[in-house]
Parts: sequence; structure tokens; C-alpha cells
Amino acid sequence: MVKRLKIVRGAYFMGSLVDAIEAYIKYNLEKSPTNYVELQRSELALKFACVPSQINYVLSTRFTVEQGYLVESRRGGGGYLRIVKLPINQDEHLYRLINESIGKIVNQAAGEGLIKRLLEEGFLTKREGMLMKAIIKNESIPLEGMQRDLVRANLLRVMLLTILREEFQE
Repeated sequence: MVKRLKIVRGAYFMGSLVDAIEAYIKYNLEKSPTNYVELQRSELALKFACVPSQINYVLSTRFTVEQGYLVESRRGGGGYLRIVKLPINQDEHLYRLINESIGKIVNQAAGEGLIKRLLEEGFLTKREGMLMKAIIKNESIPLEGMQRDLVRANLLRVMLLTILREEFQE
């Protein structure tokens, strides 16, 4: 990705185009009184001087269910994107999220997305998140393909359930 100077949150942002689009959408979500924003793909593409497929890339990699977002799209004239921030309110929702997000297999990107979401929601410390990301990296699991994803899913599930146990809460 090319580093560009963009205006995000009223200030100049130095980073990749993908990072700038992500920051812009998240800023609008933070400002929204609801848990969602409605945007038009073509307007975003104009604002960031890019093609609509780059907007699609940001949505498909930075706004996934594992990361706590739901993206709804309506095409055609007047079509829009609705990006919904999915809240985690109670322990039962958190445990359900872990069980639904972590199936029998998990690839590295999905695992990191879930960790990122739990960090953003304050369920993990930065240190816990960094350790977990290091453990689930492809390089840390000396297996191939489905075997690696199976081990990663088990490691991720056990780590999260252990960290979130009541006796470890402050």
C-alpha cells in the first residue's frame, strides 16, 4: 500500500490508504448516536481518490464479524453501505462470540480479527493481545494447512476462556 497524507478526524493522517479509510469509518461510527453508519461506496471512493473496489477491500478485511462489525450493502441507485458495530455487553454474549467465532478451525487472519475486537472492547490488555497474536501466528505453529488451523482454534479458545475466567478479573 502507498503511504498517503489524508485528513481523518480533522487532522492529517500519514498511513496507507486502507488505514485512512478504516480510521474514517471508525471515527464516524464513534460519532454516531446509533451503532451504525450509512455511507455510499462511490462517495467514499471520491473522498479518498480511489476506486470502489478498494473500499470493498477495506470492508472485507477490516470490518469483519470477528472484528465486531456487520456490513450490509444495497446496490443500485441510491444504494448504501451500512456498517454496524456489534456490541459485546454481557459475559454470556462474550462466551457465545468466542464459541461462534472459533469453530473447529481458524485461520490466522480470523484469529487476529477476534483478538483485535476483544482489545478494542477492553476485554484483553494490550500485552495479552500481543502474546495471543504471537502464539497463533503461522510461524508459531509448525504444522501445515488444516492441522495448523485446528491447533490454532484450540489454542485461541483455551487462551480466551482462561483469560476471561472470573477469578482473573479485577
